[in-house]
Amino acid sequence: MVRVGLGRFFVAVIAMTVLITSGAQAQRRAAPDSFADLAESLTPAVVNISTAQRVSGGRATGELSQLQRKFSRPATSLGSGFLINASGIAVTNNHVIDNADEITVTLHDGREFKAEVIGRDRETDLAVLQLDGGNTRFPHVSFGDDSRARVGDWVVAIGNPFGLGGTVTVGIVSARNRDIQSGQYDDFIQTDAAINRGNSGGPLFDMSGKVIGVNTAIYSQSGGSVGVGFAVPADLANTVVNQLLEFGETRRGWLGVQLDDVNAQNASALGIPNNKGAVVTVVRPNSPASAAGVQPNDVILEFNRRPVDTVRDVTRAVADTPVGSTAQMVVLRDGKRVRLAVTVDRRETRTLASNLPLPSNAAQGAGLTLQEPSEDIKQAFGLPPNIEGVVVTAIDPESPAALVLQPGDVILEIGWERMTRPGAAVDKLSKLRNLNSGPVQIYVQRGDLLFYESLRP
Repeated sequence: MVRVGLGRFFVAVIAMTVLITSGAQAQRRAAPDSFADLAESLTPAVVNISTAQRVSGGRATGELSQLQRKFSRPATSLGSGFLINASGIAVTNNHVIDNADEITVTLHDGREFKAEVIGRDRETDLAVLQLDGGNTRFPHVSFGDDSRARVGDWVVAIGNPFGLGGTVTVGIVSARNRDIQSGQYDDFIQTDAAINRGNSGGPLFDMSGKVIGVNTAIYSQSGGSVGVGFAVPADLANTVVNQLLEFGETRRGWLGVQLDDVNAQNASALGIPNNKGAVVTVVRPNSPASAAGVQPNDVILEFNRRPVDTVRDVTRAVADTPVGSTAQMVVLRDGKRVRLAVTVDRRETRTLASNLPLPSNAAQGAGLTLQEPSEDIKQAFGLPPNIEGVVVTAIDPESPAALVLQPGDVILEIGWERMTRPGAAVDKLSKLRNLNSGPVQIYVQRGDLLFYESLRP
């Protein structure tokens, strides 16, 4: 389970009396007398997932000899998942099965099956497994329409908290569209149904028995449930799962722009009547946006017939657009609405490719391709003219670096040491990796944002 610390909690209890006229009184739905029938019908399709990883180490043998002999021991982890068809396709979180050498899936009735990874997506923390069940017909559930889930609706979470096996908890949808800063596709459903370690990858059901979310993260200082859990919404999960089943990887759309949210300052300067939209700050050369005629300071109001309130709306809409298809985009330019047609490219090949020819002035290591901020690089990524450091120009999508960095980021420091040469940065990361020192602190510039991040070399 992904855990996010909040620092300290402040709780205020406010007593109030609300007088509501009969005409304005909200319609109430009584709580179910019992969730037993629903739990009984759904639990067989929810599975426990355990993984094993061989971890190597070393120790000295003999009183006089300094020879080392290698040995290995299994490291295990536990999580949850759910079956989505009778042939044994299961969905879980990527972090549940990450780096696993062996995956075992246990059904509610105790039967165990080995499983192989069909595909995984680090950015949404989802993975798809195939159980080795031969001709076995498996119980299964299906994705529902999470857009119909309203704040206050009942939900049921089923999973494997602390390795205890099939456990049912209930709660409500506490909030929608939560951004918890875990990635650029954050759009979580928040729930107060108890979610703990081991619930990762388990389903969040609505009252019709449809999966409306995949339980992924909690806010907690202790690691236990405090009533703030997060689930990847079903529409996003279903799209990712279908791509992993079809291609073994994701194929997201790519526009080739850098964006800022509309705020009071730029809304006034650009003549935007409200604080909705996404402002184009950089248009990358040879990108779909450039070919479509997108210009800096355009304000994206709609993409593919979906309204845009924030940058996240554009990110999600573009990612959901089939690669190679043409989408209609409405922008506000000089106070006038302009309609553009953009043919979407594939994000993974344009921004995260790790198998491209290595430029002569670049260095590779820790899943990163690093280059000096030449004029071409500055123009391509919209970097300031006086930028110093090493520029991330490509990332291996399977590397830990893909979780914390993106192309166009500028690494200023690694382990408190200033970085100005790509080769020196790669050497530093290589030495830290050989020392097995764990994550290293890096100082990064992303646009106007400066931040520290932990990177596992």
